[in-house]
Amino acid sequence: MMSGIKNIAFIQLGSNLGNRLDFITLAKEEIEKAGIKIIQSSSVYETEAWGETQQAPFLNSVIKTECIFSPFDLLKKLLEIEILFGRNRNIENKWMERVLDLDILFYNNAIIKDKKLMIPHPHLQNRKFVLIPLNEIVPNHVHPLLGKKISQLLSECPDTLFVKKYIA
Repeated sequence: MMSGIKNIAFIQLGSNLGNRLDFITLAKEEIEKAGIKIIQSSSVYETEAWGETQQAPFLNSVIKTECIFSPFDLLKKLLEIEILFGRNRNIENKWMERVLDLDILFYNNAIIKDKKLMIPHPHLQNRKFVLIPLNEIVPNHVHPLLGKKISQLLSECPDTLFVKKYIA
């Protein structure tokens, strides 16, 4: 269902298989084709893989978008894009390497706690690979549950994994 209202959503893009930079670039094109306008995009960062496995480093980026879709319709579109890139969350292990990972970080100031969708993303305050690109584009954005700016969340983040700007 489309609301007709322009909604602001922040989306994290990640890839750690194949030509990671191409996949992030192509994913942004598919996001735009799906009717989700990219307003702002962070730099691309290379980061250690999160979780309990040894795998290739990720490239990550965060985009600020505008769309008329509900949060659940936005999620559906993003999952369709992941499938287009060969990812199927229904059959994957949580910590698998992936060609593409798309996560909704924020949707307006919504707080959604559903089995299929949690907004704000429940772990973003603990992950530098999300906070560093978010801080680059919206350091003063306030987390609607925690009441803290992104810059403050970054300074308090316990994550010790490396994150560095990616130079192709």
